Amino acid sequence: MLPIGVLCLQGDFREHIATLHSLGIETVAVRKPSQLKQISGLVIPGGESTVIDKLSKIYEIREPLIKLIKDGFPVFGTCAGLIMLAEKLLDGTPTQQTFGGLDITVQRNAFGSQVDSFESEVSFKGESVSAAFIRAPIVAEVGPSVEVLSKLEDGRIVAVRQGNLLGISFHPEVTGETKVHEYFVEMCKTANFKTTN
Repeated sequence: MLPIGVLCLQGDFREHIATLHSLGIETVAVRKPSQLKQISGLVIPGGESTVIDKLSKIYEIREPLIKLIKDGFPVFGTCAGLIMLAEKLLDGTPTQQTFGGLDITVQRNAFGSQVDSFESEVSFKGESVSAAFIRAPIVAEVGPSVEVLSKLEDGRIVAVRQGNLLGISFHPEVTGETKVHEYFVEMCKTANFKTTN
């Protein structure tokens, strides 16, 4: 398997790299379009979705990544990364764009501001995982081909998968949790996707 890339334009990419390294997975810090050909999957970290959007255009990585997503490339988005994979936003800024791919509608900052952040145990595909919710989004609507992987007790959706795309509202990488990353590693191993020049 090729290394797994982490989009290192903005956000908590260092924590994702450290989590993958703890699992023995080689990583690539992705900042250039050419690096997308060196990886078997990509993690889009939490951060500011509007900033990730702007920087992806400046670094000319937006269009190549959108093509890969459409072609079935494995991508894992956490928090802002989930927002970037959503086809629709309920409350995006007027000029904000996403990469798309997940047939979902997302509400940004659904849990309030930074001071409303919290940690909780959530069930992810039947397993308990430790999750940090930091200015987290929620999945407000899902399309028919989207699999819901995790909900809060009140029914709000916080993890989804569609094909080779995985999106979660929370941050496992800041709590020392590895189960979700392990799940994504398996997605990359079984994706049977080959990047082309």
